[in-house]
Formats: sequence, C-alpha cells, structure tokens
Amino acid sequence: MVAEVPLPGPAGRFDYQSFDSSSTLLWLAHMAAGEVLAFDVGSRRVVARVSGMAGATGVLAVPSLRRVFVSLSEKHQVAVLDAHTGRVLSRVEAGRFPDGLAYAPSAHKLFVSDEYGRQELVIDAASSVPLPPIPMNGEVGNTQYDPVSGRIWVAVQTRDQLAAIDPATDAVVARVAVPGIERPHGLVIDAVHQLAYVAGEGNGRLGVLDLRTGRLLETYPVGDEPDVLAIDVERGRLFVASESGAIAAFQIRGERLIPLATYRAPHAHSVALDPRTHLLYVPLAQVNGRPLLRILELEED
Repeated sequence: MVAEVPLPGPAGRFDYQSFDSSSTLLWLAHMAAGEVLAFDVGSRRVVARVSGMAGATGVLAVPSLRRVFVSLSEKHQVAVLDAHTGRVLSRVEAGRFPDGLAYAPSAHKLFVSDEYGRQELVIDAASSVPLPPIPMNGEVGNTQYDPVSGRIWVAVQTRDQLAAIDPATDAVVARVAVPGIERPHGLVIDAVHQLAYVAGEGNGRLGVLDLRTGRLLETYPVGDEPDVLAIDVERGRLFVASESGAIAAFQIRGERLIPLATYRAPHAHSVALDPRTHLLYVPLAQVNGRPLLRILELEED
C-alpha cells in the first residue's frame, strides 16, 4: 500500500473509474452517493464533486473531446461533463440500465451497454444525440474499443459470448463464444497482442480470447464475481477485481498469463491503473465507516 486517501460523501458502493490521459485526473463513479469525483493523482486530493449523478455506474474520460461521460442507472441517462470543470453539459436518455462505456474515435460515437435493456446504446458524441440502439439478444456486460480492428467489443453475459460491432455501420459483425466463462461481464482489450481478457461473474474464471481467430486460448481462476479489469500495457500486467474483494494480478507472456499475487480488501471490486506511474487505485466503500481510495503498487520480485 502506497497511500490511503479519505473520500467525501457517505460510505457506499463505487463503480467504474477512468483516467484522463491529458491531465492528472482520475474520475470515479460513487454510485451510492450519486456523485462523480475528480481525484488529482498528483496532489492526491479530490478537486471536483459532481452531484445529481444518481446510480452512477460507468465513467469514461475522452480527452480529445474534453468530455467525461457518465452512465446513470437510476436516471436511465448518460450525463456529459466538461472534463475541466465537471459541469454537466447535457443529459441523454439511455435505456433501462446504462453501464459500460466505450468511445470509437473514427466514428465519433459513444457506445453504452444497456444491461437490462439487452441492447447497445449509441450516441453521437459531438452532438450528444442518441442514435438507434443495437439489439444484442441478451443482457449486456462491459463494452470496450479495440483501436487495432476499430471494433467495439461487447460482453453478452446471458449468451456466454462476445459480440463485435462495426462503429461505422452500427452492425454486429461477429459473435464469439467463450466456453468456460459463465456470464461474461468484465472485459478489457489487449490491443498489442490482439487479445481480449473476459471475466465470468458466474464462475470466477478469466478467459483469454484471440481476437484474430475467435478462439478461447485459456482460462484462469480469479476471485468470485469478477467485475472490473485493468491492464498495464507497458509492463505487461493485468489486474482483475472481484465483488468478493480479491484483486488478482497476472504477468502477460504473449498469449499466456502468469499469476503473480492476489490482494484482498472488502468491496475491492473496482481497480484503475495509472499508465504513467503504474500505481493502482482501488476505491473502497467503507473502511472504519468512511469511503477511501487505496493506492497500491505491485512489488517487484
């Protein structure tokens, strides 16, 4: 543990986080408080609190647009924030339970997983205008963008598959089964190796999918109900945070993963990695009655 920083607001669940690569800000969705926090990793303090974010789940900073997008599950909206001030610029109606977010820069579109609506929502990012949603024929987990193929990848958790969307046409162009991964939810793309790491919240397994062949290469045990994943591209490390409070660390060796260590803390189901410092950020719902942000580093052998 490098540091612990008390966070404002009541004790309660946090969800996704997003680094703004153009600044030193880490954006955190404090779901239980109905707030989004901007945390400056340089000064290690909260520099903005955005209220009125009922049911904040997904959060995504898009530096090229100077915007931060937030999924509001209780409001059934996506909020659009100014990345410098946190001011709410607009709100977009967004299905039944908006959750994961991904941005396709070539199409200038935001893709939002509508978990219970069983669809992928599409928003024109420049105008904040909703476009026709994409039926996914199953409950939708996390959503990620692959910069190499230009595809949006979506975990369809009730079909045990990943689906690929062409953001130019908003069409599903592939569906790939992930055998051995029950209810795939957490997802991150390793663009360098063209792999997808997908976590099954139903059986606590992590799968490695070759995006070029559509073949599941291997599965690994992680904590119960895995949720948020983070990847350290430079050092080749992968982190899988679970609802059970376990964060599993792996070393990436080509197509294989080498288990390194597991960190445990209550409610440690969300993890973010700063690519500049390689530090991990883990918001915890309650420690001695208060929420806090725990900052960790993976010790070298």
